[in-house]
Amino acid sequence: MADGFLEKHYEDYEARKAAWLRKKKHLPKINKKQLERPVDESL
Repeated sequence: MADGFLEKHYEDYEARKAAWLRKKKHLPKINKKQLERPVDESL
């Protein structure tokens, strides 16, 4: 399996959950900024 498999699925879950809560509470959409990971993860 890929190393980021669980992280990707968790990110998808969080996005779906946030969209569902916004719809439920009638809140405006929040733009999520992407975090940039360093090329070398040993840093």
